[in-house]
Amino acid sequence: MRIISGTFKSRRITAPKKLPVRPTTDMAKEGLFNILNHRYDFNAISVLDLFSGTGNISYEFASRGTTQITAVDQNYGCVKFISETSQTLNMPIVVIKQNVYKFLASTQQKSTIIFADPPYEFSTEEFSKLPELVFNNQLLANEGLLIIEHSKNTDLSHNTQYSHSKGYGGNMFSFFEY
Repeated sequence: MRIISGTFKSRRITAPKKLPVRPTTDMAKEGLFNILNHRYDFNAISVLDLFSGTGNISYEFASRGTTQITAVDQNYGCVKFISETSQTLNMPIVVIKQNVYKFLASTQQKSTIIFADPPYEFSTEEFSKLPELVFNNQLLANEGLLIIEHSKNTDLSHNTQYSHSKGYGGNMFSFFEY
């Protein structure tokens, strides 16, 4: 994986092969950040990266100047890798090892962007629980976005607060907002 833009532009980060992850492709990540770049000043936002895996999305936000980033994953290897990488690169990423649903049910932390990249094989109910928890617990800032990455075979348009979806190859991003 590589960082596309910002301070660490073109930097390659190699995650251990044993991690149970499917990192967002460079093409999809570039498309997503082109959308976000027109909407946000990355220096002035806070980001919550759920099912953070390798930390790919967190590193991209940090490289672009975001200083309030929280990455949540329940896999010890993923949490350790993100912690070590963010320390090596001096990135302001707070890493939390916890089940994402339990974290969302208990946190009070509001974020401008909440990005979730759960396993593609999740059921529609498991995907739908994410916007439900985010909006019921008011975890999104007023001008914020919840972005859920999923396969093109998953349809999240029935969820409350759904705005639109954008596809890149086999990847889809569904956007939710107030």
